[in-house]
Amino acid sequence: MPLRTLIAVLALALAGLAGWARAQPSFGPQHVHARLAAQTAGATPGSTVYVALVQRIDPSWHTYWRNPGDAGEATKIAWTLPPGWRAGDIVWPAPERLPLGPLMNYGYRGEVLLPVPIEVPADATPGTTAHLGAAAAFLVCADICVPQDSTVALDIPIVAGAAPADPAWGAKIARTLADAPKPSGLATSFDIVAGKLRIAVAAPDAAARATTDAYFYPFEGGVIDQSAPQTVELGQSGLSFTVARAQSLPGAPAATPAQIQGVVSTGDGQAFEVTARPGPPPVGTFGLGPPRAGAGGGEASAVTTLRAMVLAFLGGLILNLMPCVLPVLSMKAAAFAGHGGEAKGARMQGLAFAVGVLATFLVLAGLLLAARAAGQAVGWGFQLQTPQITGALALIMLAAALNLSGLYEIGTSAQGLGGGLASRGGLLGSLFTGGLAVVVAAPCTAPFMGPALGYALTQPAPVSLAVFAALGLGFALPFTALAFSPPLIRLLPRPGGWMTVLRQVLAFPMYGAAAWLAWVVSVQAGQEGLARILAGALAVAFAAWLWGAAQRREAQGRRAWAIAVPALGVLALALVAVVGARQAAGPPAGTAAAAAAEVPSVPYSAERLAALQAEGRPVLVNFTAAWCVTCQVNERVALSTADTAAAFRRSGAVYMVGDWTNRDAAIAQALAAQGRVGVPLYLVYAAVGGPPRVLPQLLTPGLVSEALTEAAAIRPPAAAGR
Repeated sequence: MPLRTLIAVLALALAGLAGWARAQPSFGPQHVHARLAAQTAGATPGSTVYVALVQRIDPSWHTYWRNPGDAGEATKIAWTLPPGWRAGDIVWPAPERLPLGPLMNYGYRGEVLLPVPIEVPADATPGTTAHLGAAAAFLVCADICVPQDSTVALDIPIVAGAAPADPAWGAKIARTLADAPKPSGLATSFDIVAGKLRIAVAAPDAAARATTDAYFYPFEGGVIDQSAPQTVELGQSGLSFTVARAQSLPGAPAATPAQIQGVVSTGDGQAFEVTARPGPPPVGTFGLGPPRAGAGGGEASAVTTLRAMVLAFLGGLILNLMPCVLPVLSMKAAAFAGHGGEAKGARMQGLAFAVGVLATFLVLAGLLLAARAAGQAVGWGFQLQTPQITGALALIMLAAALNLSGLYEIGTSAQGLGGGLASRGGLLGSLFTGGLAVVVAAPCTAPFMGPALGYALTQPAPVSLAVFAALGLGFALPFTALAFSPPLIRLLPRPGGWMTVLRQVLAFPMYGAAAWLAWVVSVQAGQEGLARILAGALAVAFAAWLWGAAQRREAQGRRAWAIAVPALGVLALALVAVVGARQAAGPPAGTAAAAAAEVPSVPYSAERLAALQAEGRPVLVNFTAAWCVTCQVNERVALSTADTAAAFRRSGAVYMVGDWTNRDAAIAQALAAQGRVGVPLYLVYAAVGGPPRVLPQLLTPGLVSEALTEAAAIRPPAAAGR
């Protein structure tokens, strides 16, 4: 018989003996000295009074918590009360661990108060005295265990008004009630990782306070292996406990409970109740390693926030190098070139661009926080997950390209057209450029951005906005720094005819961006959506031509309103066409979610992923979107090559695609489970199971092949023997 099974049998036998012995009279010395004590010096009719069973336990002895652990028995109280009085359940203080050889028990030493709420009937007569009696049964243990019974009683006067606190016990009972674990309502889940239970709690304050002594105490036995060590890991917004599952009978599979309830102790004297249900861990509940001894709440929280801001700043810097930002580089270049050799104008352009970037980041962050607070499963990039907004951005890109091509002007009067690009201040244009750069480029997540944004979206609004502001500063810094660099400004030639040519050349990347966004609309809304965007593009081009004609007429001193008014009307028709676009039913086809020509794929689902892991199959999950340029580049450069296809065949890995082009709550939840709020995200699950390996945001075929080979090499024992 295995040792663990033998221990379980002995523990059951001990509990049975304790129950039999309790029916017998108590003999020998009393190791628990019990009494009743009330929180108040009287009881008011219709109120609830807390009466505590006080245990004073001899040194080296202990009693047990509601879940005694591997062996033992919880204290029980049988009340004898006057008619109409009713006793509630014991309010259990947080226990301590009481290891005994290979067993782990939970209980109390020294003095412990077990408060019980007792309802006083409304017809209790003031001026009388109520007699409360209780028969308490303990199992008190040291090296041996002794059942003990105590009969205790308390007389409490009935008073007409509010009763004062009992001078001897009132403060102690109040403190016990205040410190006792209470239902927290925190997001808590459990999953199975490499055969072990991982219980994750979204509790930023608890994560900030947690020490190496943090512990999870289950309410019920038979759920976890209570004698096994618990691994505690902190996240940016919570903590997780990994522990072995309870041993089952030989040959019987371990049962998965519908829920796990218990007490989380942070190790610093704080504890709270949680209820965990099956599911992925809440965002940010692991990934930062084990807690530090003596961690301090405010200091740790501030350090974590500062760390997130630094990561966000670095992510913003790197975002300038991501493919997502390429469509707006032409607008940056045109604005910067417009002030060649003129330092003051360039600095103003740089500042205006930075203001536009920061303002747009904060507005998007505010909208995202508001949507999530309203219960919507949205993430970073939500602004491109509806065809109406994507279509509007496509038309804005087209309008910007037509402006760069010289079809019309923005920010200047028609009379100033002859002065060229240098004649206009362009501050409004730089603000617009900064905002547009954020809207189009930010949905993709650069390195360092994912953990920072995952943390930000679990924090109070001021902390979240501070992290997003740091991201915006990093994104705006390169262009603004160039604008404040006199040596670089002096290297640029003076404004002249060359600027008109450059401006027209830089229009073509903007046309490409408009075409790309139109393709995204076709993914989101199908052929009808694409037809609407093409009609809107035609209307925008015609409106731009009319507006340019009106500006030229005004420059000649002629009336322009007869042309300008129809231009606005045509523009309104373009907006109507875009607003009419509707999201297509079903998953997008022929896009990022479609299987690559060389690599067959299956749609992502948490259930399918769990089933594949149970089969011992390695899995690569690609969370992507049609509007994510970085995702599209990776899919063509690294995920749809012949080398990658060969790696999938050799490893036997399954390629899963989670397409987030349109809003999908399941994918948003999966991203959140990894502490992410945006795409791309690439996860490789090993054949043996366990947490996934997170690949970088920029992939190469060699990197993907190496990850698949490594995942397939780690086989579970059953698979390895076949």
